[in-house]
Amino acid sequence: MRAILFILIIAVIAIIVALATGFLDVNQIRGAKAPQISATRNGVSAKEGQAPSFDVETGSVSVGTKNTIVKVPALIIHKADENQAQAQANAGNAM
Repeated sequence: MRAILFILIIAVIAIIVALATGFLDVNQIRGAKAPQISATRNGVSAKEGQAPSFDVETGSVSVGTKNTIVKVPALIIHKADENQAQAQANAGNAM
């Protein structure tokens, strides 16, 4: 029960955010009319009503690709004997 309530709350928040940001635009085109009901001794009769009509516009998201040149840094790899020789040279210079 908690999971269903949580999902409903998230859905309502998502709709509110979509309306607030302009991603979802809802306009009422035609208003609603309640059905006309009349009761007589012969029974109850009802004349049709009218359901409201809405125009809904949603935003669009474009996804695409483009070619771009990316500079990649160069890596310099020293072998173990070069690193030890360099460390010894640095140690000798420090004294």
